[in-house]
Amino acid sequence: MSDELLQKLRIRDLLENWVIWRDQGAWEKFATCWHADARMLATWFDGPAERFIEVSRQAFERGITILHSLGGSSIDVVQNRAVAQTKMTIAQRAPIEGVLCDVVCSGRFYDLLELRDGRWGIVLRRCIYDKDRIDPVEGGRTPSLDRTLLDAFPEGYRHLAYVQTRVGLEVRRDLPSLRGPAVERVYALGAAWLAHRPIEGA
Repeated sequence: MSDELLQKLRIRDLLENWVIWRDQGAWEKFATCWHADARMLATWFDGPAERFIEVSRQAFERGITILHSLGGSSIDVVQNRAVAQTKMTIAQRAPIEGVLCDVVCSGRFYDLLELRDGRWGIVLRRCIYDKDRIDPVEGGRTPSLDRTLLDAFPEGYRHLAYVQTRVGLEVRRDLPSLRGPAVERVYALGAAWLAHRPIEGA
């Protein structure tokens, strides 16, 4: 096995652990997926990974259910740095306008990673939101959505943002989707990272 393939396997293992440990609430293990100076940027959070772990734990203990599934990954490794783009699905269940619903968002995790002291860890996680939908859990019931609120968010994650706003989270309105300048800036960030150039505008 080549060293490059070995490093990609180690990174993929880290990405899978992130999902399992975060969704089961294994917070001490979850913390090992990140480096100490790591940052997380998602619909409802932008800040240090350490704080993300804490607020995720608090939400978990309040019964807020946000689950993740992974698909394929594309991983580029250059020396001690890597960029991983991984297909993912975010699923959240919550009452929406009096109707229990599942919101499902398909997208990609876009991770900048670094090998430090023999350990790969995430330095920055961005999310790219490709498409989403809301499904009532019980057949025959349909929530009446506030169209003004729904249309305030980009198409790729507007239903997820709607649900998260309704449960009290403050959601960003400028995140990358499948196409457009926002996602091109994310790709440029990854290219700079692999070239060992400073990353700006993360």
